[in-house]
Amino acid sequence: MAEPIAFTLRLRRYDPESGDAPFWAEHTIELEPHRSILDGILQAKARFDGSIAIRCSCQAAICGSCGVRINGRPGLACNTRLRDALRDAPDGVIEVEPMGNMPVIKDLVVDMDAVHWKKIRRVTPWLVAEEDGLPEREHLVDRDSMVDVTQAMACIQCGACVSDCLSMEADPLFVGPAAAAKAYRFVADPRDTQQLERLRDLAEDPHGIYDCTHCFTCIDACPKGVAPMNQIMRLRRRAADDHGIVDRNNGERHEAAFATLVRDRGLLHEAELLPRSYGGDSWLGKFHPAAGRVLLSSLPVVTKALLRGKVRPRVAVAGERLPREDRRHVQRIFDTVEGRPERLELNLYLSGVDEDGAGAAGRPPEGSETR
Repeated sequence: MAEPIAFTLRLRRYDPESGDAPFWAEHTIELEPHRSILDGILQAKARFDGSIAIRCSCQAAICGSCGVRINGRPGLACNTRLRDALRDAPDGVIEVEPMGNMPVIKDLVVDMDAVHWKKIRRVTPWLVAEEDGLPEREHLVDRDSMVDVTQAMACIQCGACVSDCLSMEADPLFVGPAAAAKAYRFVADPRDTQQLERLRDLAEDPHGIYDCTHCFTCIDACPKGVAPMNQIMRLRRRAADDHGIVDRNNGERHEAAFATLVRDRGLLHEAELLPRSYGGDSWLGKFHPAAGRVLLSSLPVVTKALLRGKVRPRVAVAGERLPREDRRHVQRIFDTVEGRPERLELNLYLSGVDEDGAGAAGRPPEGSETR
């Protein structure tokens, strides 16, 4: 058995009711290296300062209560080993602070109801079933449908993805990765009767699914492999491809124009992307009145970029293309994907195969796909 060794914890302390500014407090604890950050915080609380506040419950990475930032990254205090945290600590001191994008109640405890739970309630987080015609006993769901929603169902509502969502930092009204993942769980459930209404609501909302900037931060933050950004992309595909929802935010047009430009050029032409997103997915899109207004409003930014040498005039106007043969390779990728009889969905949580084919802890090898 490993012997206890000394670890130094640097805890972010803050009590809004005191009127004092936040500060750091260091405590040296002694625990076996395999013990958790939560064990260390509770020892510091018991030995040195009983006023340290942290929320915790199951201590088994199931309840999601003890979400914090450890050395600047979100995680579960109960599921992060002291030895691992020390390895990532730049100065040999393990820093623990409250999660971001949510107001602090005290120390490491944040007000999840003010942000996280408010956004979860916004997406109607329950099944809306038919009132008539329900089976007398069980309402069975086919296996493929359940495999599809299992990844979203794995969410433990810890708020780690919300904590580090860059879109929420820029737009606090953004529905957020956790709520979007919860929305997909019901959108993809064949028993739910409000799929179209849910998708139209999230697509038309200026702070909905098209407000995500694809930064991948929520994927890195999630301790359960839910990959919230992937669920947002699935919501977009169902809204645009399956239901033909052309939203007022130009999100569907933007994605279509993006794909067309990459297919035709092999590279993105950003100056052409803007008018196509508003005026239509063709060279003529820039002559649409809506595109003209947006182009005019962007002139000050473009002018400043040109004067500072960040944009070359020729590239801004004509864009760049890959060589012909390279473009053919890109186009073959598009042809392969678009030529499939069914759309394949990437699910990194379950592979859609029997247990014998799954990886450790029920996880498949990375990159496995399921329909």
